Amino acid sequence: MRRSAAVLCGATVVLAGTLTAVPANASSPHSASTALSTAVAKVSWKKCGTDDTPTLQCGTVKVPLDYAKPRGRQITLAVSRVPHTASKSQGPLLVNPGGPGGSGLSLAEFVASSLPKEVAAQYDVIGFDPRGVGESEPALDCKPGHFDPVRPNSVPSTRALEKANVDRARAFAKACGTKYADVLPYIDTVSAVKDMDSIRQALGASKINYFGYSYGTYLGAVYAKLYPERVRRLVLDSIVDPTGVWYEDNIQQDYAFDKRHKALMAWIAKYDSTYKLGTNPKKIEAKWYAMRAALAKKPAGGKVGASELEDIFIPGGYYNGYWPTLAKTFSAYVNDHDTAALVTAYDNIAAIDASGDNGYSVYAAVQCRDASWPRDWKQWRKDNWAVHEKAPFMTWNNAWYNAPCAFWPTKTLKPVNVSNSKLPPVLLFQATDDAATPYQGGVTMHRLLKNSSLVVEQGGGNHGITLSGNACLDKHLAAYLTNGKVPHGKGTVDAVCDKLPDPTPQPAARKATNTATLSAILGSAR
Repeated sequence: MRRSAAVLCGATVVLAGTLTAVPANASSPHSASTALSTAVAKVSWKKCGTDDTPTLQCGTVKVPLDYAKPRGRQITLAVSRVPHTASKSQGPLLVNPGGPGGSGLSLAEFVASSLPKEVAAQYDVIGFDPRGVGESEPALDCKPGHFDPVRPNSVPSTRALEKANVDRARAFAKACGTKYADVLPYIDTVSAVKDMDSIRQALGASKINYFGYSYGTYLGAVYAKLYPERVRRLVLDSIVDPTGVWYEDNIQQDYAFDKRHKALMAWIAKYDSTYKLGTNPKKIEAKWYAMRAALAKKPAGGKVGASELEDIFIPGGYYNGYWPTLAKTFSAYVNDHDTAALVTAYDNIAAIDASGDNGYSVYAAVQCRDASWPRDWKQWRKDNWAVHEKAPFMTWNNAWYNAPCAFWPTKTLKPVNVSNSKLPPVLLFQATDDAATPYQGGVTMHRLLKNSSLVVEQGGGNHGITLSGNACLDKHLAAYLTNGKVPHGKGTVDAVCDKLPDPTPQPAARKATNTATLSAILGSAR
């Protein structure tokens, strides 16, 4: 989802209605009962690391494009590994950063190096590029340059602007359908989950451990639904609401990102002596929208218009470590008429979004295929204007990000009902103020996975919260990966951790949250 989710992610805007799930054993595209009639070849590992990642190894796994035809066309998945070093292994730990469309190859090294050494030593940490992504083949790139600046103003205040944006979305969907007609019907979450089980077979493991962020939480939950007997441990961080896949999840994102944008305005107000933008958050927000209106008329450096300004500030909803740079850029424009700072911020921050043309192509392919979307543009117009009235910051930007789904050339599947009572203990992590995957997603997943425990970061607003400096959260993660133990509370939440402090205008040099995963998560969870 968008940015699921989402996305999300993802990555990861009338409601989609009640989603009808298909049982795991049904005769349908969701069925896991179709076994490969040929064995999956073992992975041949080769060193591929750098001086900074000396233990990283890479390989490939061949899988069917269509699992209903296991002897038909084969595609290639790129995989990575940091091998265990302990005398006794707990097996493979597959990791995924989200999206859909996020590359997971480098995430293996990030997770292995961020976990306590004695914990990481017990696992083969396995990264992978899902089908269509990055080093996997074929890698999708439907319409190179789709996000090149300057795009039309995202808020369709005139029929001409609406038409321009609709035409862009329609053209992207058409380009995908023309270029990848034979591939798109097989780019979806269920197919990616079956690929995960092929990776398991290629690793020679009877079960897997899994650790996923953002859209990766939905990927993990669907795997657990289709293959519950093959799950050993399951960690989900920053959780997609599986009941909102994907249209409703995007609407909830719009409200949450608007709230997070207001949190940034309040933070700026605390530091008026630095940014000189005032002490009233509402008035500061008015200045931001005035800046947006000015850039809609005259893009900064011929590059940053209204839509690109949103692209710069949306990452601040994922990670407050961007706030000092965003505030400084905002101040420079308002107080010094400095447009160069906006261009620099666009190049350094907004460029992370969407994981590039490939990431966005897979994002659209998965989200548009996974679930039904309104096909009548009038419905999109009605819904998004209604949301925009209450949450104007990201609503239309997010709508256009997902709008190709209104014109997508493939038929849609039914979302998977991930409800599951057949799993070993599962560990869930969720921040209360996460914008990309709002808090309710964690609560809903906790309810659906009967043997799960929910750890909450109270007041936290970042996306992807473990392995990012919060010792309380990481203590629960390390304990679970070591011995399978999870906390148990009385009520909805099983354990609560305080959030990390917000940054200061001159933030201390501390490790950024999930730096190896941030690019994918930003494309993730949209």
